[in-house]
Amino acid sequence: MATLIRMTGNWDLAEECAQDAFAVALERWPRDGVPRSPGAWLTTTARNRALDRLRRSTTEAAKLKEAAVLSHTDEPDDDGDDGTVRDDRLRLIFTCCHPALPLEARVALTLRTLAGLTTAEIARAFLVAEPTMAKRLVRAKGKIRHAAIPYRVPPAHLLPERTGGVLGVLYLLFNEGYAATEGADLMRQGLCAEAIRLARVLAGLMPDEPEVLGLLALVLLQHARRAARVDDAGELVTLEDQDRARWDASEIDEGLGLLDAALRYDRAGPYQLQAAIAACHATAADAADTDWARIATLYGRLAEVVPSAVVELNRAVAVAMADGPAAGLKRVEALQASGALAGYYLLPATRADLLRRLERPAEAAVHYREALDLAATDAERRYLARRLAEITGRRMRDDSPRG
Repeated sequence: MATLIRMTGNWDLAEECAQDAFAVALERWPRDGVPRSPGAWLTTTARNRALDRLRRSTTEAAKLKEAAVLSHTDEPDDDGDDGTVRDDRLRLIFTCCHPALPLEARVALTLRTLAGLTTAEIARAFLVAEPTMAKRLVRAKGKIRHAAIPYRVPPAHLLPERTGGVLGVLYLLFNEGYAATEGADLMRQGLCAEAIRLARVLAGLMPDEPEVLGLLALVLLQHARRAARVDDAGELVTLEDQDRARWDASEIDEGLGLLDAALRYDRAGPYQLQAAIAACHATAADAADTDWARIATLYGRLAEVVPSAVVELNRAVAVAMADGPAAGLKRVEALQASGALAGYYLLPATRADLLRRLERPAEAAVHYREALDLAATDAERRYLARRLAEITGRRMRDDSPRG
């Protein structure tokens, strides 16, 4: 998609021709075999479809010009970005993150186009209705087309104004991989790997930007726990129960080093603060050794920088661990009363867990059932079903946890 958009300058045409190429592949590959380079085959096929479409639009001089440019396939790729980056995907991120677009639209459009997330998945990430997100995506693409926003990584002096949007894209991309919003699997490793790869590219492009270093530190520290997040049967393992010997020590060391480098600039932003929270977990010898008081303080600072109901929910958990479940429950109940996280399954799941810890099983069961109705991945539903079964004293079928 990123390459096709660069070639055609037309987002809708690129999407349609990419879909056509996959349809042709589904028809031909079972018969002729998978080509040596599937990605190149798909790109070439899609490019040829786009060229045919443009040539048929002979009544428009502009289309003829586009077709002529597109037909020069033997010319070497010129990155057009001052020789700094030759990566269509990073170009696409910066195009989507142009300051002419609202920040939320920048992030959403990139997740849709670059990462292939569905409109429904993006809507859930932003806690909005799917039709609302669909309209925002259409408006964002229209803005890029009508404003003739260039497809490139901007020169160095323009990078800072787009950094926030780019970091937001990469973090949401990583989060969708690390904790998928729906499906059978808890994690989508390909999305995590791509987010980390692009974060490394960005850190190379902006080595003196502490928030870029903070983001890379954050995703590495979180990714280091991936092997311990599910057991051999594919069941979810909570942070306090994870086998820390399975955490990736090399990623933790790299993440801690990057965080130290970022904090030396003394300009702590939201990604550095989140990385500092992740570092508290990464450096604790076991769950009991976790410095929850510091984590609660860091979430308080994060809430000042980025006011967010999700941040407040995480802060409530930290407060519960530091000061007792009753203190955390008070914060969670205030959040639920505000309606700010309506439809977010972790809110009732957290309330249920705190009620369980307070030995109030009947109330906990109500909220576990609510969380079960909202959870989107199979692994999360099975985990919630097990918790519910524990406090109700009856067995529940794992294959039908919503019941």
